[in-house]
Amino acid sequence: MMKTSELTSKDVVDISNGKRLGEIVDIDIDLSAGKINGIVIPKQTGVFSFLSKQENTYISWEDIHKIGSDVILVKVMKPESELMG
Repeated sequence: MMKTSELTSKDVVDISNGKRLGEIVDIDIDLSAGKINGIVIPKQTGVFSFLSKQENTYISWEDIHKIGSDVILVKVMKPESELMG
């Protein structure tokens, strides 16, 4: 069994490109079903991100491939606009 506090202390890494996405800032839990629906991580915005509004990225539980001792491996699908350009 793992505590939610243990989840939030792990780095989240995208397995499609090896990029570190950040640490979990929130967890979406369905209390009636007793399951985790997804995790929320801060979106990487750039050098001056502290001046801009903080945006978050939601990753569904199905996109989490492995939870290790130090990292959580996820596969984030890119928007179609990024794939075309």
